Amino acid sequence: MNQPTLDLMPRDQFAKLSLHDKNAYLQDLADRFAAANDRDHIELDKDALSRLRRYYSRRVWADLKLDEMGGGTLNRALRGLGEAIRSRSIKDDVTAVLMQETNPRRVLRAPPQDDAQLMFFVPTIYDAPIKDDVNLMDVAPFSLSKKAGRGVLKYELKDSLITIEGGAESGMATVFDYDIFLNMVSYLAEEVQQYRRDEKKGLRPTLPPKVYRPNASHILKFCRRSDGGKSYEDLEAALDRLTNTTIKVVNLGGGKRRAVDSRPLISGYSVVSRTGANKIDLIEITIPDWVYTSVVRNEATLPLLTLHQDYFLISSGLGRFIYRLARKAAGKAPARYYVKEVYERSSSTQELRKFSYDLREFVARTQAFPLPEFDLSLEEGREGMLLHMRRRDGYGKADPELLEAR
Repeated sequence: MNQPTLDLMPRDQFAKLSLHDKNAYLQDLADRFAAANDRDHIELDKDALSRLRRYYSRRVWADLKLDEMGGGTLNRALRGLGEAIRSRSIKDDVTAVLMQETNPRRVLRAPPQDDAQLMFFVPTIYDAPIKDDVNLMDVAPFSLSKKAGRGVLKYELKDSLITIEGGAESGMATVFDYDIFLNMVSYLAEEVQQYRRDEKKGLRPTLPPKVYRPNASHILKFCRRSDGGKSYEDLEAALDRLTNTTIKVVNLGGGKRRAVDSRPLISGYSVVSRTGANKIDLIEITIPDWVYTSVVRNEATLPLLTLHQDYFLISSGLGRFIYRLARKAAGKAPARYYVKEVYERSSSTQELRKFSYDLREFVARTQAFPLPEFDLSLEEGREGMLLHMRRRDGYGKADPELLEAR
C-alpha cells in the first residue's frame, strides 16, 4: 500500500526558521506521519532532530545515518519518515536540478548556413487583408501544428463568421506552409510598388500578372530554410495544402446572413520543371482574386504590414501566431489580450488549460531568448490572465503601418 504523502514546507522556507522552530516543525511532521500511517507517537531526541534537520535541508539519505545507528523504534520511525519526505520531494528535486542544469529552449531556430549571403536579396515581407476591416493577422488562417491536421476552424467576429477548412486528403495548411503565401503576397506587393513608381515617371506599365513563377530555391531562401532534399519534398506538400485550404467569410447584417464567399489561400500551382535529381524547380502559383484585388488597388498606399525577417526563424507555431498578433495589435502602442481571447483567435485544438500552460512556458522562454521586436509578459486582470505585448524601443519609428508607393 502506498504511504500517504506529506504536505512539506519548501526547503528555502525551512532554512529561514530558527533552530527551535525547525525542531518544532519536524516533531509536528513526525506526529502527522505517525497518525497518517497508524503508528505510535515517537518523541524525537536531540540526535534524531539533528539528523533530520540535515536531511530535510539537503535530502541526502546518508544524513539520516540509519545504518550507523542500528535498529530500534526511533530509527524505524525515522526511516519511514525519511522515505515519506523523499517520495514527496523527489519530483521537485529532480525538476529543480534539471531547471538549473539545462537552458531554456530557444525561441528562434538557427538560420541555414548560407543565410547571411542570401538575406540581402530577400524582399520585404507582407500580409494581406482578408476583408476591409479584418487582417489575416487578426485570426489564424492555418493550423499551428507542424503537421497537417484535419478539421475546421471557426471565428465569430462582430460582423462576420470566418471558417477555415482544409482538404479531405491534404489536410489544412500549417503556419509553416503559410510562409509560401507570404512569399506570394510579398512578390505581388513589390510588383505593385514598381508599377506605381513607373506610373509616376510617366511610363505606361502593365499591371502585375496573376501568375507568380518562382524557383523553389527562391521560396526556400525567402523562408530562410535549408535547401536539402527534404525541404523540396515538404514544399510540394505545402503547396497542396495551401491550394486545398479555403477561407469562408459570412458577412452579417442585423443578425442575419447577408453575403457569403469562399477564398482559397492560393488558387492552384503547377510544377513547370524539375532538376536532374527530380526536385521541383520552377513553379507557377496562381494568385487568388481576393488577394490580387486587395493588393493591386488604385490607391497611394498598400494596406499591408511588414514582418521582421526573423519571423521565419521562430520555431513554434504558437510563437509565430503570438508574433503576428503583436505585430498587428502592438505596432504603435502596447496591447493586452486575455489569454482566453488569444486562445480563441489562435485556432488551437488544445484544451484552454493546456494552451494556457504552453503560453506561459513560451512567454517565460522569451525572457531569455526575446521574440523579434516585441517583449511579452503575463499579468493578472479582472477576468483572468492577460498577455501584455509591447514593441521594444528602436522599432517602428521609421516603419509606417501603411507602405507608401515610392
